[in-house]
Parts: sequence; structure tokens; C-alpha cells
Amino acid sequence: MRRPMAMRRRPVIVACLAVAVVAVVVAGLVLAPPRPTSADAQPSGGSFTLRGSLAPPLPGHEVYGFVPYWEMDAGIADHLAGTDLSTLALFSVTHGRGGHLVTGAPGYRKIDGPIGRRMISEARARGTRTELVYTSFGETKNGSFFAALSAQNTTITELVRLAADLGVDGINVDVEQLAIGDIPAYGLFVGRLREAVRARIPTAQVSVATTANQGGAAMAAAASVGGADRIFVMGYDYRTAGSAPGASAPLDRHDGIKDLPWSLDLYRVAGVPVERTILGLPLYGMTWPVSGPEQGAAATGRGEVWIPRRNLDILTGAAPAPTYDPVEAVEFLAVPDGAGWRAIYVDSPTSLTPKLRLANDRGLAGAGFWAIGYERGLPDYTRLIASFRADTLKGVDVAAEATPITPLPTVPTLPMPSTLAASPSP
Repeated sequence: MRRPMAMRRRPVIVACLAVAVVAVVVAGLVLAPPRPTSADAQPSGGSFTLRGSLAPPLPGHEVYGFVPYWEMDAGIADHLAGTDLSTLALFSVTHGRGGHLVTGAPGYRKIDGPIGRRMISEARARGTRTELVYTSFGETKNGSFFAALSAQNTTITELVRLAADLGVDGINVDVEQLAIGDIPAYGLFVGRLREAVRARIPTAQVSVATTANQGGAAMAAAASVGGADRIFVMGYDYRTAGSAPGASAPLDRHDGIKDLPWSLDLYRVAGVPVERTILGLPLYGMTWPVSGPEQGAAATGRGEVWIPRRNLDILTGAAPAPTYDPVEAVEFLAVPDGAGWRAIYVDSPTSLTPKLRLANDRGLAGAGFWAIGYERGLPDYTRLIASFRADTLKGVDVAAEATPITPLPTVPTLPMPSTLAASPSP
């Protein structure tokens, strides 16, 4: 049967729009916004706003939570039952040779196994959406994939089949390290995946996760043109193992302008709809060996990811209480490390509160977290998530929220691949 002309022309139209998005980026429209230097701009939270801008829409209070496969243990389903998520994203499956999904990978086995299927079933029972996360990391891998339409078609077919078999409500696309020339093909892939999954699951949504830098903004714009229902801004990894110490998700910066408002400005300038944008925030921290116990001390070696639930003894024991930095909105703690010191910068319920308010102020669809499970044993995080969902954060004094963290029993840990602990830095 012949498809209607409008349907047959849609891929061409989307392709043209995607190419136009990349052209805008190359032309410099999605570059780092400068600090305001004229009467046409006003400072706002370490970033900028333009006078005459339309007021943002009323904010949503969706909570989008990723659960990585290394957190999918015997206790994760019970933890999720007490966490007020609107969408649960199961991380992740990926493609191999010819675009076929790698069924032997640990993420595929966990999601398709008893724990994954239990999480999906129980989420459905309590009214929480679920999404299957598809990942593709690495510029070489992505370059080959987005140049091969047949491989993409195979991946789309198998993703849709798996989503239908699992009974999920959608698919999240997390592509990282993508060359700018491949962004149009990426946008088309998102659009074709959405069309295919909705043909099989009519109410399904397709979301994307994109980094908080210029490339991520360009990818988000192309994905939104392709019809992505939600864009998860990975608002973290502003500091990484090789960077100077500091907040992973700074609300402002002691040392520069690349912060959460800066990234949201990038997305706005790129034309990404705020009503489809989710601000992703970290439930982890970073730690570095440093030259002294003071905040801002120089690193003496590479940093590493610091997971709260694996450090309950530090957070709830006899160690000195963390110091809250209201500029970057992060908790700082220095602990002895042999003959030296180790600095810890971690997001707590206190530091996450103003960042959630930022999502409200910008009129975003909601906020999200990488990664649910990292906060197990620390119920203050769970209460914060519930407060955001209920829209009860307004007017709360952040300083008054700096209450001691109440621990729960320690849960077993699984090995976490360091390369997947977080995403590339802005």
C-alpha cells in the first residue's frame, strides 16, 4: 500500500531541519554565552538572561530516574517502591556488529532478567512509567553506526521488539561522543525510532539524554526536531577525574562560567523546548587527593567518583560534618588520607534543593537523577524527591534544611565500571 505523500516526505523534511540545526551550531549560535556586557543582558545565577524574553511556562514536576545495571541487585526493587519517580529508566542495552543488540552484555541480562522484569511490573502497578535505555558511546563506534542505515534499522527493530516484550512505556537514547557531522543522522535516528515504537506501542515516548555542553545542546535540538518527547540534560560532570576539584553540578562557579544556568541557556538558545526538558542532577560526588584540608586545595592526583551509599560511615559517622558551599551549591568534606588529605565534593539534599528550584524557575518539565540507588541508606534524598514531585520546595530556606543525614541499614554493593559512573564533562 502506498503511503500518503505527507508521510513519505516526512523523513526528508526532518533531515533538512536536522542539517539546519547543525548549521546553526557551526555558525556559532550555540556557543558559550558570554557574561553580560551591555544593557541588553542581566546577570542571573552566574549566567545570563535576555530582556524581553517570554516568561517560561509553568514548571512540571516529573522525576526521571536512571537505574544502572550495577545497582540492579536484590534490594533495588524495594528501594524503588519508596521513591516517587514519574519515569524509571533502565540502563542499558547497546548494539554490536550489524546493529544487533548485544544480548550477552550485563545490562541486557539484568533488564531482561528477573530483577529487571520485577522493577517494570511493580512500577506499572504503582503508576510509574518505565523506559528502556539504549546507549552508544565512543566517536568511532558512533561514526560507523550513524553512517550505516541498515545497522540503525536493525537496532530500531530489535529495540522495539525488546520494549514490547518487556512491557515498558518508552525508550531513552543515550548517545555520547558524537562528531558534529553525525548529528543530523542522530536526529533522524531518534525520529525513526519514535515512529517505529509508537507503531508497536501507541502511547510510547522516546527520550534522549544529552550532555550539558555545546555538543549536547546541538544533539538535543536535533532530537527535539526529530520528535523526542523528553530531553534529559545531563547536568553533571562539570568536574571530572582530570579536572581541578569542585562541584560536579555547580549552580555557580568560583572559577568560571560553565555551570547549570549556563547549560540551560545553551539549550534555550539552541531552541530546545523547555516544556520537554528535564534537568538531570547527580546523586554522587567526586573525590581527589589534595594538598591540604581547605576547600579549593589543589589536586595532587586524579579524582574518582564517590558514591554516597558506599560511604555511609563518612556521611553518618564521627567524621566532621560537611561544609555547605552556597556558591557552587555543594557539600565539601576533607578527610585524612595517609600522610595527606582527600577532598570530597558531593551533592546532598541541601545542595540539590536550589538546583531543583532552578528547574522550576526555568519552567522545565521536571528534574531527574543519575543514578537512583546511589542514595540508598540515606532517606533524606528520598524525601527531597517526594517534595519536588509534590511542589513543596518553594519558599524553603536552604540553610534550614541542613539537617543531619539519617542512615538506614547498609545494602550490598555491586561493582560499578568506572567508565560508566558518569558522562563526559561539559
